[in-house]
Amino acid sequence: MKTRRAPIEVFSLSFLDVISCAFGAVVMLILLARNGDDGEFNDVSQISSVLQSLSRSEASVSSLQSAIDEQQQLTLQAQAQSASNQTQADKLEATIAQAQRDVLSLTDKASGLENVLVQRQRAAMSQNTTEERDEEVGGIPVDADYVIFIVDTSGSMKAMWGRVLTTMNEVLNNHPQVKGFQIMSDNGEFLLSTTRGRWRNDTPSQRNAMLAAMRTWGGSSNSSPVEGIETALKIYGPRTDSMALYVFGDDYSGGSYDATLARINALNTNASTGGKIARIHAIGFNRSGGTPTSEVVKFSTLMREVTRQNNGTFIAQR
Repeated sequence: MKTRRAPIEVFSLSFLDVISCAFGAVVMLILLARNGDDGEFNDVSQISSVLQSLSRSEASVSSLQSAIDEQQQLTLQAQAQSASNQTQADKLEATIAQAQRDVLSLTDKASGLENVLVQRQRAAMSQNTTEERDEEVGGIPVDADYVIFIVDTSGSMKAMWGRVLTTMNEVLNNHPQVKGFQIMSDNGEFLLSTTRGRWRNDTPSQRNAMLAAMRTWGGSSNSSPVEGIETALKIYGPRTDSMALYVFGDDYSGGSYDATLARINALNTNASTGGKIARIHAIGFNRSGGTPTSEVVKFSTLMREVTRQNNGTFIAQR
């Protein structure tokens, strides 16, 4: 016997409950959605406006960034220019400092030259390498390699011996460096007889030694420079190309001027070239300090002509 099943009811109470709940939920969602806040950006026009503002802000930021970059570049250029200006300023300061040092150096040199000029003026001498004398200035050429002093050692000269030594020292100082020098009396005697025919080396010690020896020199004299000049020319003339004689005296006791001049000129002339072997200079001393005595006049008369004919200079001291 077949068992009969109970019929299935589709729309049962439970099903209706489920459907009712689902429908209520949908209704609730619709109500909530309609009653909620729509928000600030539901309108499309508002979104477009915001986007435009954002674009403008981005453009402003970009412009400001460009301005900042430009200012930074200007700052870097200014810093570089400042560094360059500082470098130029440093160089200028260094140049000014060097110029100041140069001015000081030139001032020192000018002062030294002025002192030399004063010394030369005191000695009444100036350097001159020409063949003719400048009689207005009274310059004595100092271009000789060898120098011989021929000094009157008579009593009248010894009375002013300090002046004689001072003048000799000044003449030596006007010859900064020579190859050799000698000192003789007006009679032709050597200050140091052992050096006859030789040259004294030009060193400070030799100069000082010779001047010291002169202080106590008692050489003989006949108050005439002729013998000393002739002896110097005979001994040193034939083997010396550049020589100068300095005659110191205050008297001439000889006779004829013409005969004396002829002998001196013959001895002082190079037979091969006809030129002068040595320059002959003279310095005349006057003990009285006023009007020259007759002896001084005679010495001056002779030596003016000797120096004129032998490329030299005569200087008279008072």
